[in-house]
Amino acid sequence: MANTQALPKAGSTNDVGIAATTFADEFNAPAGTPVDGSKWNMETGDNVNNHERQYYTNSTSNAAHDGQGNLVITARRENPGNYNCWYGRCEYTSARLNTSGKFTQTYGSFETRIKMSRGQGMWPAFWMLGTGGGWPDAGEIDVMENVGYEPNTVHGTIHGPGYSGAGGIGAGYSIGNPFADGFHTFRVDWSPNRLVWSVDGNVYQTRTPTDLNGNRWVFDHAFFLILNLAVGGYWPGDPNASTPFPNTLTIDYVRVTNDTSGGGGGGGRITGLGGKCVDAAGASSANGTAVQLYDCNGTAAQNWSVNSDGTIRALGKCLDVTSASTADGAKIQLWDCNGSGAQRWTVTGARDIVNIGANKCLDATGNTSANGTRLQIWTCTGAANQKWTVG
Repeated sequence: MANTQALPKAGSTNDVGIAATTFADEFNAPAGTPVDGSKWNMETGDNVNNHERQYYTNSTSNAAHDGQGNLVITARRENPGNYNCWYGRCEYTSARLNTSGKFTQTYGSFETRIKMSRGQGMWPAFWMLGTGGGWPDAGEIDVMENVGYEPNTVHGTIHGPGYSGAGGIGAGYSIGNPFADGFHTFRVDWSPNRLVWSVDGNVYQTRTPTDLNGNRWVFDHAFFLILNLAVGGYWPGDPNASTPFPNTLTIDYVRVTNDTSGGGGGGGRITGLGGKCVDAAGASSANGTAVQLYDCNGTAAQNWSVNSDGTIRALGKCLDVTSASTADGAKIQLWDCNGSGAQRWTVTGARDIVNIGANKCLDATGNTSANGTRLQIWTCTGAANQKWTVG
C-alpha cells in the first residue's frame, strides 16, 4: 500500500514527548584513554569524613576507558605514590570524578548504566551534590549506592538539613542476583517538589516535601554529578580477605536530559487501538521479548520512556525491530540498546510512532486490539491501528 502521508524527520518541531540531552558521556574512547577533562574533574586525596580507606588518584590506573564503550573505575590494593591517609599510610587507590564547574542542572532525568563492583567493603555510587552552599544544607541526591555486603541491593537516598548522614531519607531495591553479574540502569527523575528513583525502568521510590517531617526541601537549585568507587567506610565496613582486588566498577554511560515529567523511567504508558497498552510480554526484559497490546495495568512492562536519543525504552531495554528489518510486518521486540536505526523512533504530532531505520509506522497486527496482539512496523497509512498516545 502506498504511503499516504509525509513522514517528519527525527527531531522535527512536531515531535512530542522527547526531551533534550543536556549532558552525555558514552565512554567510547579508545582503551586506556583517561576521563574526558572537558566533562569531568578527577578528585584526589582521602576521605576522613566517612573513614574510607582509599586514596583517590587522577591516574589511568584507576579510571580509564576500556575501548569497548565503557569507563572502568578500578580500586587497587596498592600505594604507588607513598600516599598518606587519615589512618596512616594508604592501603588502596581508586577514583572519584565530578562535574563541578563544568556541568550542573536543576531538574531533569539523570541516568547511568553500570556493572557493579563486588565484595565486602566496596562502596560504589552515582550521586549529586547541590551547589551554592555547604553539606548538607545544599542537599545531596544519591541516585545509586551499593555496599558490598548487600550484593543484590542498591539504595537511593536524599540528604539535607535535619536529614543527613544516617538520617538520610531513602529506600532500597533488590533483585535476585548480584548487581555485579551484569549491567543495570539507575535513574532519578527530578521535577519540582518530586524525586522518583527507578532501576531498569522499575520505579521503587518517590520523595516529596511531605516526607521530610517538617525539614526543609532543598532540591530546588543546581546540582553536579559524582561517580566514585570507595573502599571501606562506616557503612560498608572494611574489605577482608575475600574481597577481590583489583576491583572494578564499569560504567556504560551517563546521560542527563531536561525532561521534568518525573515519570520514573521518564515516560509512562503508550496506548493504542482499543485503549490497550504497549506491553512487554510476561514483563520479561530478556532479549527478544515480544512487544504486544495488552490491558493497561500500570506495571513496569508498560512504563515506556521516550528519550532524546530516539530510543523508546522499558525494563532497561530498547524497542527494537527484529533483525533490523525494514519490511512490512517485521515484528517488534525488546533488545539491548545498541544505537542502531532499528531502535530509533519519532513520535509525531499526528500520533504516529515512526521507525527511523525503516521509515515505517508502529502498527498493531491485523488491526485488532485483542490482548497479545503483536506489534510490527508497516507502511504508514493513517489507520487507527497506527495511532498512539504517549504518556
